[in-house]
Amino acid sequence: MGRIIAIANQKGGVGKTTTAVNLSASLAAAERSVLLVDMDPQANATSGLGYPRGTVEHGIYDALADPDSITDVIVDTELPMLKLIPSTEDLAGAEVELVDTESREYRLKSTLEQVSNQFQHVFIDCPPSLGLLTINALTAADAILVPLQSEYYAMEGLGRLLTTLDKVRAAFNPRLSVEGILFCMYDGRTNLTKQVEEEVRSHFDRLVFHTVIPRNVRLGESPSFGKPVLLYDIQSTGAQQYLALAKEYLSREQMTAGH
Repeated sequence: MGRIIAIANQKGGVGKTTTAVNLSASLAAAERSVLLVDMDPQANATSGLGYPRGTVEHGIYDALADPDSITDVIVDTELPMLKLIPSTEDLAGAEVELVDTESREYRLKSTLEQVSNQFQHVFIDCPPSLGLLTINALTAADAILVPLQSEYYAMEGLGRLLTTLDKVRAAFNPRLSVEGILFCMYDGRTNLTKQVEEEVRSHFDRLVFHTVIPRNVRLGESPSFGKPVLLYDIQSTGAQQYLALAKEYLSREQMTAGH
């Protein structure tokens, strides 16, 4: 059964969707079967994989409403090993609609249970908030991957996120662990970047990925072409670093499996 990883940070603009799309694509390029679930009403992962806003009628919203329909909402991408459950505009209303639903925090978990064994990896791109959609993702997930920017408020936001994780563990999902912390939009030339990186690495040690994702023009351009960066420009630094991340991710997974 595929491990389910939520890619989450309540702060927006930290490289969450970029990581969801490009790590998924890099693993798919390595012949691993991957499912990416777009739980963000902004639907950026959906458009970044070739489905611009308004081009898909059904998505994760429909599967949350009727879990039996999940196989009907999985769509293909340009990479044969990468499948997508898209986000649609309806998802924005889901938080409100779910409030009165029984076992509302478990809707995504029970939905994904029907298909997760068909994939080696399942990633959930979470919205930049700690609302009900993100809680659903954390309840469904085995672990969380946290993209982080090397900036002044990063540690503060990370602290808040880890407090939320503890609450989710206590209330809904005791098995939830931290898969890793990933530095995105990294600029090694600045002192602040180095200071934040040192502080995070000293606090969290092995949880922090060795691979860092730099600021890269190609990474910024590729979503507007509806492609992961490795299909847009595989020679770019961004593509090479996400391929390196996929390699590190797999080696971590093997080490965990060996224990």
